[in-house]
Amino acid sequence: MVILMKTLPELLYDIFVEGGAYLTILKGIGVTLEITILSVIFGTILAFGICRLRISKKRFVSTLAALYIAILRGSPVLLVLMIFYYVIFATSPLSAPMIAVFAYSTNFSAHVAEIMRTSFQATDKMQNEAARTLGFSKWQAFFYITFPQAVDVALPVYQSAIVTLLQWTSVVGYVTITDLTKVINNITMRTMQPMIMLITGVLLYLAIAYIVYGIFAFVEKRRMAGRGGEH
Repeated sequence: MVILMKTLPELLYDIFVEGGAYLTILKGIGVTLEITILSVIFGTILAFGICRLRISKKRFVSTLAALYIAILRGSPVLLVLMIFYYVIFATSPLSAPMIAVFAYSTNFSAHVAEIMRTSFQATDKMQNEAARTLGFSKWQAFFYITFPQAVDVALPVYQSAIVTLLQWTSVVGYVTITDLTKVINNITMRTMQPMIMLITGVLLYLAIAYIVYGIFAFVEKRRMAGRGGEH
């Protein structure tokens, strides 16, 4: 009896092309990117508000914001997702991906709010005061002096937070969402090729992560060019 062993290229063709796995993977990537991008947008907007409350001079308001940040930063993201899906939005007509967006936006906002707060605290207060003495309004001093300095401090940490958020989305399969990780798992079970599929999953997440890093590197390069190359 002769056992025919397929070469690696033949095996990859059978799995990804002939089996149509690449189409399913593309759909999974789309779901992962949709949840990640929307969560970044909504989470960042919410983080500005939370940060503003956190640095408020009103002790009660600041304490509430600090409690919000502490609870969400210390909670497992999967449990937060399940609370949103099975409790808060249990009877809601919202789709599962949108519920995931709400959950991740909330969690992401807590981390980013703290990044913003520490970044603002790291800015040079003397430059802000000097701008005010030169006739800048409070908001002008903030946007032209304080904000650019805070961005310099926050940007590297912020990009890492986005990549972490991307990694967090890998658990959305627990609430019936067919994302990239769920797709990889399903194809693994169907093809019985765990090594090939798991390595494929890792490589795809790495590719997306480094696209994020590349985007931030491009933005930083443009910002430096706008300053005439000054650091």
